[in-house]
Amino acid sequence: MHRSVWMAVGTAVLMMSVSYGCASNDVPSSSTPDSSATPDTSEVSEAPETGEGTLQVRANGEDFVREGFVSKDGWEIGFEHVYVSLANVKAYQTEGAFDPETDATLEPKQDVLVVDQQTVDLAEGEADADPILLAEVSAPAGRYNALEWTMPKATDGPAAGHVLMLVGTAEKDGQVVNFTLRLDQEMRYVCGDFVGDERKGILESGGTADLEATFHFDHIFGDAEADPEDSINTGALGFEPLAAIAQGDTLDVDMAMLEEQLSPDDYARLQDTIAGLGHVGEGHCALEDLT
Repeated sequence: MHRSVWMAVGTAVLMMSVSYGCASNDVPSSSTPDSSATPDTSEVSEAPETGEGTLQVRANGEDFVREGFVSKDGWEIGFEHVYVSLANVKAYQTEGAFDPETDATLEPKQDVLVVDQQTVDLAEGEADADPILLAEVSAPAGRYNALEWTMPKATDGPAAGHVLMLVGTAEKDGQVVNFTLRLDQEMRYVCGDFVGDERKGILESGGTADLEATFHFDHIFGDAEADPEDSINTGALGFEPLAAIAQGDTLDVDMAMLEEQLSPDDYARLQDTIAGLGHVGEGHCALEDLT
């Protein structure tokens, strides 16, 4: 699991981002590629700009969403469902390189709408399941080096009315908490190149390429396998503040209830960690808070 905490807040015209490191040298790797990897364009030629191919976009909650993990404060967490509402998922070919942390605007020479709106369960499937395929579309060949999506409130299904809904159990020292967290902080992410062990987004005529929206849920809970002073833990809420407001063995809350029952500092930390969920592999994104 790779560790990063960052936040970027912007307006529709100009987004200012604050980013955090995404690596922890003490944490073993998972399906999310090495956080130290950076896009290397020196040996990659541009794909032909004629013809079409198939462009796929996947959503990845990382392995621990399906496998479970231990939070920074020692709670063993397992998810039954991790519902995420996604809309306006667009892939871009830009004029030159695009860095969402430093470039004020995205200047596309080609854009493709891949997903209008849908809700997916990132915990679906076996522990070793592939990232969830959101959609695939025919698209002009070329190098897709930027990805955008919004996270609005779901309009139907189990998570209707919420952006995120986390359902699972947490256990520590014999105490079990069955939790349902309904979160409604609407966001828009604009991301650059996928960062990882493999290159994504190079679409050749007649070929297939994929892009990935990656969600780092360890930002919320932290990770016991990382150093306590690692940013993944110092910035995380953990689970202890949530366990403290459970009613017996049950915690079923929405954002309004969390704002009322958590301390102001813990609620602000929760909002920050939710905002830091979206990545492209280990690549950072700029964020616009839509609430």
